Amino acid sequence: MTLERDAATNVAKVLSEALPYIRRFVGKTLVIKYGGNAMESEELKQGFARDIVLMKAVGINPVVVHGGGPQIGDLLKRLSIESHFVDGMRVTDTATMDVVEMVLGGQVNKSIVNLINQHGGSAIGLTGKDAQLIRAKKLQVSRQTPEMTQPEIIDIGHVGEVTGVNIDLLNMLVKGDFIPVIAPIGVGPDGESYNINADLVAGKVAEALKAEKLMLLTNIAGLMDKQGQVLTGLTTEQVDSLIADGTIYGGMLPKIRCALEAVQGGVTSAHIIDGRVPNAVLLEIFTDSGVGTLICNRKRH
Repeated sequence: MTLERDAATNVAKVLSEALPYIRRFVGKTLVIKYGGNAMESEELKQGFARDIVLMKAVGINPVVVHGGGPQIGDLLKRLSIESHFVDGMRVTDTATMDVVEMVLGGQVNKSIVNLINQHGGSAIGLTGKDAQLIRAKKLQVSRQTPEMTQPEIIDIGHVGEVTGVNIDLLNMLVKGDFIPVIAPIGVGPDGESYNINADLVAGKVAEALKAEKLMLLTNIAGLMDKQGQVLTGLTTEQVDSLIADGTIYGGMLPKIRCALEAVQGGVTSAHIIDGRVPNAVLLEIFTDSGVGTLICNRKRH
């Protein structure tokens, strides 16, 4: 009986501590990029879906953007279509783009929608092609080595960058108590499809919605300093200096740049959080400690 009472007391304490955060974020929009380990482990998938439903239930408006690189890779392998990468981006010819649309817009998107709905939410799945949600253009990639007189333009096919977001559609869904779940496929001026990095789509959606938070789930603990300690509470100026001194490099650079652009574009704060931690989204929103790196325009007091 004592154990039961202790457990109940602990639950009450947690809810009480979460109250100020819930009040702060009621009515606010949070854009969450979902991918990596959080999308592969059954326990983490269920936890993520519950977190999203709980956020909506207490009056916060989550908008989910998801990735799906490993799932795309698996199907391409089964279809004997070889994958090539340039600077970490998948070269996307017409056959590969067909697979990307099938996997992201079909399999992955609908499984996330289904999971959220099973936990009591009202999720609705979209790609950037629905009502021209994500307008895009072809991404230009160039490379230059010291011996070249001018940069070499590399054609990586149907890989795009965001040129516009249809916020009217998202606002209509959010007001109707739906949870938008967006696959990162953009549509070009002539109706062509583009494969776009999910972090970039999440950042641009957060900017367009002037979201309270952009949350990027990753497979690491957050941005670390040279001693391996997680850095948090960073201003945009501090991030710029960490890029300049080489603390931020490699695969973390695009993610950080995306977070930085979102904050400079009007998002209140961006978070790079450890998606391997159960209930990472709730921990980051409803606790002081959080589970990752927070970036905002000015230092918090």
